[in-house]
Amino acid sequence: MPSNAAMKWSYRDRTHAGEVLAKLLAERKYIGTPLVLAIPNGGVAVAASVAASLAAELDFIIVRKIQIPFNTEAGFGAVTSRGHVLMNEELVQHLGLSEDQIAEAVNKTKTQISERSQAYSGLGGTSDPHDRQVIIIDDGLASGFTMMAAILSVRNSRPMTVTVAVPTASMSAAEKIRPLVESFACPRIETGWSFAVAEAYENWYDVPDSEVISILKRSRESNVKRHAPN
Repeated sequence: MPSNAAMKWSYRDRTHAGEVLAKLLAERKYIGTPLVLAIPNGGVAVAASVAASLAAELDFIIVRKIQIPFNTEAGFGAVTSRGHVLMNEELVQHLGLSEDQIAEAVNKTKTQISERSQAYSGLGGTSDPHDRQVIIIDDGLASGFTMMAAILSVRNSRPMTVTVAVPTASMSAAEKIRPLVESFACPRIETGWSFAVAEAYENWYDVPDSEVISILKRSRESNVKRHAPN
């Protein structure tokens, strides 16, 4: 249900947020083993509880914004680890960026993704969404643009269905994402004039690579045990 941005936090931490999402998603029917794709870093901590609850496969899809050359806190597009590039064409025109500036920024983003992929090497990033029910998870949606890039990238592999599940989102982001997927799950959608993902959490921190790696390792070990012959 929509809420005001000033409302009290809803989750103790990302693990708790994942548990709340897991209860929502458990009410749905799945064919075979669902594929949970988490957006690192924060999305992995949320997705772990969902994957465990649904006995789903946990993997990740890295998405990074394409930074504006003169304002690196903002972006004019996004790139995914599956090779998809999504541009905010209206913003690109407004900024008056040259083709060389765009190419340089995109290449820089691809390098960042490559470095992050190497950090998680051997722990995922290779699952095929084709003909599977895919659930994409992040710890929240502000603008929704990076999630749009993730959805379009996954769609290229022709999944059976795509669900986006996030603990919190701005109303504008929710309205962007809903039409792009078969199902959208978000317990906390905020309608206030300002929005920050962190406001939904009591314990908010930047998730380090070490925590992501630990979660992915545990998930792989659990998956191996689950499919091991008796």
